[in-house]
Amino acid sequence: MSALLDLQHLAVTFDAPRNTRVVDDVSFTVAAGETLCLVGESGSGKSVTAFSILRLLQPPGQIVNGRILFEGQDLLTLSERNMRAVRGARISLIFQEPMTALNPVMRVGDQVAEALTAHNMASRGEARHRAVELLEAVRIPDPTRRVRDYPHQLSGGMRQRVMIAIALACRPPLVIADEPTTALDVTIQAQMLDLIRRLQAEFGLALLLITHDFGVVAEMADRVAVMKAGRIVETGPVREILRTPSHEYTRQLLAAVPGRRSAANRAR
Repeated sequence: MSALLDLQHLAVTFDAPRNTRVVDDVSFTVAAGETLCLVGESGSGKSVTAFSILRLLQPPGQIVNGRILFEGQDLLTLSERNMRAVRGARISLIFQEPMTALNPVMRVGDQVAEALTAHNMASRGEARHRAVELLEAVRIPDPTRRVRDYPHQLSGGMRQRVMIAIALACRPPLVIADEPTTALDVTIQAQMLDLIRRLQAEFGLALLLITHDFGVVAEMADRVAVMKAGRIVETGPVREILRTPSHEYTRQLLAAVPGRRSAANRAR
């Protein structure tokens, strides 16, 4: 498979004078339609990598090296105006905590519709209709009524479904999901992973899934990249990583997973 996303030697620093790299020489690819899980402990640089791909790093964070090739084009060479056309329309992001990502004073239907109108993919009327369809696609009950709700009127699981609807509105070929189930209880987590997997197949998405949970990796991944202290220490097919990890750090992460053997058997 050809690479949809090709990250080459990415380096990110947050203190330019000392040039301490929080992401250091990171390279990986994501092919069309596949799921790559980027896994590691909190603080290992996973989310910084995701925000770098979308050029959403906040100062003093800055990319100091590397290339981010998406559909053959280096995103680091684009103007901010052209990059805004990529965000949401070609690459979308599902945030970890929807309550902070959603606008608290805007109806959820309008927020879904805005994803379409912002990229001139629908008129206002069409976008409102599509918002209902998208809420239905992510299995929010009574979507015709729920489009008029505000985020605080929804449960955590439903807010995350709204975030997924926004991410899918423009049918981007690549979705980045940053710990999308962390804020949810175990039962809702399983439902959310099932939903993401179903929508990925339905829409033909590539998925870069960021997680610290090897249980999630076993359920979702085609391939795995293991990240430690800003560097990729091991990559490979999910079954290979779960059954015969080659790096000591990966073995330590797996040793902390309850039911590791069953997780390996569940791997895609």
